[in-house]
Order: sequence, then C-alpha cells, then structure tokens
Amino acid sequence: QVQSLESGGGSVQSGESLRLTCLAPTYTRNGYCQGWFRQAPGKKREAVAVLKIADNGAAQYADSVKGRFTIFEDNAKNTLYLQMNSLKPEDTAMYYCARSKYTWENCPADLNRYQFWGQGTQVTVSS
Repeated sequence: QVQSLESGGGSVQSGESLRLTCLAPTYTRNGYCQGWFRQAPGKKREAVAVLKIADNGAAQYADSVKGRFTIFEDNAKNTLYLQMNSLKPEDTAMYYCARSKYTWENCPADLNRYQFWGQGTQVTVSS
C-alpha cells in the first residue's frame, strides 16, 4: 500500500509552535491537491489545510486554524509542510497528510477525494 510519511508531531504547551512534515510517495504533478487532516479522539477526521500544487497554488484552511497554520510545499523534495503557530489544546489530534486522487480546480475538503494516507503524527497541546 502506497503511503505518505508524516513526522514532526510532539507534545507542546499552549501558544507554542510545531512544524509537521509529510514525505509524499511520489512527485505531485500540477493540478493535484495535497492536504493536512486531523482526527481527535472520538471525532471524525477533518481537513485542516489543503494546497493546490501549481504556480501560486491556492491554500485553504479550516476556520479554526486560519491565521495560525500555514501549509506549504517543496515539490522538488516531494515534501509538504504544516507550520502550526499559537497552538491550542483543541489542536490536539493525530495529523495526517494525503494527496488528491485527481486534479481539481479548487481543492476539495472531502476526505474521500484523497489517497496515500500515512500513519499520522500525534500533536498534543497542553494548557
């Protein structure tokens, strides 16, 4: 099974920062989307940030992380990042990355549109 590889999670205090890294299994061509998703205990997995791979590709964020998280990529290295600042306890979750199955004009938030899910990296924020 082809998977991405997430890393960079950890345990931090409220207000601190973390940078997550995702190594994609293959090069991502323009038009595809890559995203970060998270799942907290007892909750459904949700989209956190998605990025269209293109020149000046647009990023979209969940309302809960806007202004605090930044998604960016180094496609030459097949790597996707999530810079997380001003972390809050409610950001505690397992974080996953994935790539869209098809190209999109606007990146979808629907998890079913994505593939190459990794095992995730745990982020724990204490108050």
